[in-house]
Amino acid sequence: MNRINIYRTAAKEQTAVSNLFIDEYMADANDAQLKIYLFLIRMMDANLPTSVSDIADKFNYTEKDVLRALMYWESRQLLALDFDAAQNLTGIKVLSLDNTYEAPRTTARITPVLSFIRPASMNTGLTAQAAKQSAAKTASAASQNSRYGGNRRDSDRHEYSLDELKAFQSNEDIEQLLMVAEQYMGRQLSHSDMQTILFLYDQLHFSSDLIDYLLQHCVERGKKDFRYIEKVALSWHEQGITSAKDAQSALRKYDKIVYTIMKSLGKTANPAPKELEYINKWTKEYGFLLDVIQEACDKTVMNTDTHRFAYADGILSKWYQAGVQRKADIEAADSSFKKQSENRKRAQKSDTRVIKNGFNNFTQNTYDFDQLEQNILSN
Repeated sequence: MNRINIYRTAAKEQTAVSNLFIDEYMADANDAQLKIYLFLIRMMDANLPTSVSDIADKFNYTEKDVLRALMYWESRQLLALDFDAAQNLTGIKVLSLDNTYEAPRTTARITPVLSFIRPASMNTGLTAQAAKQSAAKTASAASQNSRYGGNRRDSDRHEYSLDELKAFQSNEDIEQLLMVAEQYMGRQLSHSDMQTILFLYDQLHFSSDLIDYLLQHCVERGKKDFRYIEKVALSWHEQGITSAKDAQSALRKYDKIVYTIMKSLGKTANPAPKELEYINKWTKEYGFLLDVIQEACDKTVMNTDTHRFAYADGILSKWYQAGVQRKADIEAADSSFKKQSENRKRAQKSDTRVIKNGFNNFTQNTYDFDQLEQNILSN
């Protein structure tokens, strides 16, 4: 019998889209992001070449719109983008959603979009009038920071007039930032939203790349509220973060601290919001170093199997009140606590008056209140 060749008379006419993409990713993407991702899938299946300019022409977008969409999908780890030393896009890899081992999806590589949609040397300034206003507001903001110890309040923030907003919009950096913010938020910005972005740029002196990174960081965590975004920005400002690279390093360090604390308390899942509140309290409000927190976690694990965050918080709160700053201070603090507990027990014993009558002619019990507290936490 002759061998039969099986072949197709036409190119593939269908493009397969992963159900996981439809279920998990599609709802969060905007119109441009969806169109561009689906177009890339179609071109990949047909093994056809394309370019940023081709995609822009096909959908009547700007090249900046296309690059923002590509960076969005890279942040969601559905694409891997390659850039040369001059920051030119040289390759796009469409990652398989069916193979979770193809690329790590726990930590996205977040790259500020603006560094790719305009030359790094571009630095379009404000108009002379806006620059003068900006200088005056900068001096005022510095004075307010000094007056309030670096802690800003809503009343300290300058509210921009309509004329000032128009002057700022003549700055290409501001124009691009507003466009990028609308892409991330998937909606038109309100007047209040624009005020926040200008506050970050003009009064906190955040660079365009840092604001871009800030917006992407918050949106990727499901936070599109500009009040939340401003709080994160103020925290970065207090930490002296001035670039996207600084922010990325700080976040990486914080993530490592969170992971270490969770592991020390025997937790393997991502932290719940209440658990993050505890961690922020210990690291930011109390200012404890990681080795001090780990020591409290070790004591917690040895004493209880439940309510470990509350138990560890009790230990760290006592250490904070005792002035513990380093691990070397813990022994003295614990010794002082032990001595106070013993003195309390002696005082309770000496104050006990036993009246000989029919109702209490028996041996009375004394209770270790510290132990009772531990038992309550353990239940």
